[in-house]
Amino acid sequence: MGTVEIEDIVRRLREQGTDDGMVEVKACEHELGSSVWESVSAFANTAGGLIVLGLDERSGFLPVEGFELERVRDQFVSGMGDGGQLGRLANPPRYELSRMEVDGCQILVASISELDLRQKPCYIRARGIQGGSYKRIDDKDVRLSPSELFEMQGALLPNDAESALVKDARLADLDRDLLDTIISTRRRQSSRVFKGADTEAAMLERLGIMSGDGSIRLAGLLAAGLYPQQFYPRLLVDVAVHPGMEKSSPGKPRFIDRQLCDGPISACVESSMAVLARNLRKASHISGLRRRDEWEIPEEVLREALSNALLHREYAPLYTGEAVSVDVYPDRIEVRNPGGLWGGKTLDSLDDGTSRCRNPRLMSLMGAVPLELGGGYIVENQGSGIRFMLQEMKARSLPAPEFYVAADSFTVILRREAPGALTLGAPTSCPRALSTSEGAPPTKREDSLFLEQKILIELDGQRLTSARELAERIGVDIARIRYLLPKLIEQGKVAATAAETSRNRKYVLVS
Repeated sequence: MGTVEIEDIVRRLREQGTDDGMVEVKACEHELGSSVWESVSAFANTAGGLIVLGLDERSGFLPVEGFELERVRDQFVSGMGDGGQLGRLANPPRYELSRMEVDGCQILVASISELDLRQKPCYIRARGIQGGSYKRIDDKDVRLSPSELFEMQGALLPNDAESALVKDARLADLDRDLLDTIISTRRRQSSRVFKGADTEAAMLERLGIMSGDGSIRLAGLLAAGLYPQQFYPRLLVDVAVHPGMEKSSPGKPRFIDRQLCDGPISACVESSMAVLARNLRKASHISGLRRRDEWEIPEEVLREALSNALLHREYAPLYTGEAVSVDVYPDRIEVRNPGGLWGGKTLDSLDDGTSRCRNPRLMSLMGAVPLELGGGYIVENQGSGIRFMLQEMKARSLPAPEFYVAADSFTVILRREAPGALTLGAPTSCPRALSTSEGAPPTKREDSLFLEQKILIELDGQRLTSARELAERIGVDIARIRYLLPKLIEQGKVAATAAETSRNRKYVLVS
């Protein structure tokens, strides 16, 4: 690190008035406090960072008068375990110490490297792994949660959660049609898969659906269960459509639409797609006498994101109370699954075409489960799913998917145009909106603007639509629709086909 760089860092800290996610400042005039080791642990377990010793945040990041650099340096080296004795930290990270000068005074800068996944977590020995492991969030050192620790410690270890036996589940709890489909499909896929398995019980044991004593394995229940949520109520997909840019935005209804999509994995995926279908905008393409609706975000990309979330999520007992979540906002869709990346996968290697799956039994079974709607199977891309998503979004000139990795979760964000920026004129399926008492106009301007937008989205530039049809599709009282349509006509956004008193009056979107 050079003089110019440290000057830029100190200037930034002084301007923002606080340290941040990459820099922690400690005064440490004579002694290193215990909080220094929390910061070392946090940086080592997150993305690395700098610990600046000898500046005082309370005085505006000015140098500490009387800072004993050599004494503090020796304490730091000893605490890291390089002084010939056991250090303060278990799994200490690599570090570099640099003498720097700020405002004519010497300070000490410790550059902390992120630990390799195989070495995490770094923790303070005296507090133990549960109480002494930290992560960095903005300018805070936050203790790692049990689930984050679990993921760090098991990220490179074989995971057998999917093979767990489900208490009280038996053959009668499986869907006969799904079982027959899986067996017949696997037989087509491999000529040897059932070699020596002469009974159905032997076949199900071979596939990892059932154990030798007739107990059902978790992977089998998820792939072929009649209703897996009988045993695991939260192993489902929670789809929520939000009116604002964040959850529970002030002054807005909590949800526009929400559904818990349950059943076996195939049903979870298709039910989730149905919720998205009625809440996403669609563009209509006419070719001859045929009409094709294209989703604002490609169906295939959404299905891939959902399938990945269910197949690659963590199924260990610590996580079975947590659902996969799909949050739909006006400008984006977020698909989040419990459990971080596994098997050494990183953000940099996500699209390298290789598959490292923590749930191989489940992956194999779902490769034999067909989609309920259309052709193909839940699992088809064989390690190329992320690359497929990237290519599909690029082919449609849409923003690339964004991926965010935490120790205990993985999130995919798919950007969509906010309603205010939408070029209208395409038919869509709209969510239901809140209704008021019959005959009463909207009482809040925000509600009116929200409903106006839904009317514009629902209307087509070619198809004629009545006020009653609009009310039924959107799910509000017809009085509210009739109250807002004249305003939209006056604004030049909507045209009417007949006089206001005509019973045949319909409406069309103005291009």
